[in-house]
Amino acid sequence: MPHSLFISDLHLSADHPHSSAAFQRFIATLAPQAESLYILGDLFEYWAGDDDIDHPFHARIVGALHDLASRGVRIYLMHGNRDLLMGDALAEAAGAALLDDPTLLDLYGAATLLSHGDTLCTDDVEYQQFRAQVHDAAFQKNFLSQPLSERKAYIEHLRQHSNAAKQSKASEIMDVNDEAVAALLRKHRYPRLIHGHTHRPKRHEHVVDGHRCERWVLSDWDQQVSALRCDAQGCRSISF
Repeated sequence: MPHSLFISDLHLSADHPHSSAAFQRFIATLAPQAESLYILGDLFEYWAGDDDIDHPFHARIVGALHDLASRGVRIYLMHGNRDLLMGDALAEAAGAALLDDPTLLDLYGAATLLSHGDTLCTDDVEYQQFRAQVHDAAFQKNFLSQPLSERKAYIEHLRQHSNAAKQSKASEIMDVNDEAVAALLRKHRYPRLIHGHTHRPKRHEHVVDGHRCERWVLSDWDQQVSALRCDAQGCRSISF
């Protein structure tokens, strides 16, 4: 049956050989059977800019995606909080198309909204302030003008700060806010919602203004290597 696959939060890097090996297996076995592959953010542990595309590890991942695209699978990339600097050069090299966040599409007859998911975590005020800063066009232009080595060092510093900050935050703060979810579903006329970011894979049901909407949260590959498979009959999680 024609179907599409959805993944996110792979956090691929040379320091995570397990998830990188799983990605290569996924690309070689399951992904070629799909019509489309949607990667909803955080494909990489971090992305310092498209001028880092020639790094041997990055080149291997991008090459695998390009090979998949050459087999007729449509590939879509959405920015995550870790790889928000992915640009046109990366997308072209991977044979992929960049998606806005959020993106609404007709998925086998069902209105489906795609998002990375971090905009829904509105209780984490500190993170939302940081997100607004790094998504500012002027900030990104200035950041990308710096040498690649300095950008990487800065990102490593941010990662250490983020990991330390998470230890003092209640887990609920780092999950989605139900009112933010309801507002997003209402704005887009009550579709199905698929997102990642929270690392809490599960199917949820929301009743918004009398409309029953399902919300699928994708898994992170550090904990559970899986994808969401959607076709005309619905969606289900598949592990491998």
